[in-house]
Amino acid sequence: MDLDWTTFALEIINFLALIWILKRFLYRPVLATLAERRAGIEGALNEARATEARAAALQRQFESRLADWEREKAAARSQFDAQMAAEHARQMEALDRDLAAERQRSAAREAHRQETLQRELASQSGALARQFASALLARLAGPEIEARLVEIFVEELSALPEERLEPLRAGQNGHGQGVLSSAHPLSEEQRRQISGAVDARLGKLVNLVFVEDSELLAGVRLSLGAWQLDLSLAGELGVFAEAGRLDH
Repeated sequence: MDLDWTTFALEIINFLALIWILKRFLYRPVLATLAERRAGIEGALNEARATEARAAALQRQFESRLADWEREKAAARSQFDAQMAAEHARQMEALDRDLAAERQRSAAREAHRQETLQRELASQSGALARQFASALLARLAGPEIEARLVEIFVEELSALPEERLEPLRAGQNGHGQGVLSSAHPLSEEQRRQISGAVDARLGKLVNLVFVEDSELLAGVRLSLGAWQLDLSLAGELGVFAEAGRLDH
């Protein structure tokens, strides 16, 4: 077979023309398309990476905020527990104060009730004692008791201190009238003894009047104006009753 250089040259030219045509109209657009797709893919990847980075940042921010919220919640719970404990302590303290005050009021009421009861019992006992003493002395009262009381009266009048008699002397000015009351009639000797004692202590110008008063039960009572020297059973019972009232 003979080699035809002309045909060979034309084939080479056709091949080069085909290569140029393919390169110009097929290979370049394909490369451009591939480059464009590669660029799109790179852009998508970059955008995905940016999105992932943003998502990771948001996740870290969320986790940080969640941790902060947990700390805030724990702090708020701790503060709430402290406030509740303080309020509970305050309420318990107030309750203790109220209970203590109520116990004191109850104790005071009970003490007042007991004191009132004791006073009532003491008053009743005193009244019964006075009734018993009055009944007993009324049965014992008689001329014999009165004679002894007259003697004691004279002795007490003679023993009165001067400071108690000076205002009486000044008030009477030697011209007073005295009343000597007795539960029973006095003998002349008893009247003489009493008059002598009065004259010796108060002066001879005192006009002494003798009267009888059965309410005295026994004994005598000397009255000079508002001044009195009482030595009678009724007077002693009155002092006893007055002492009982003062004690209660």
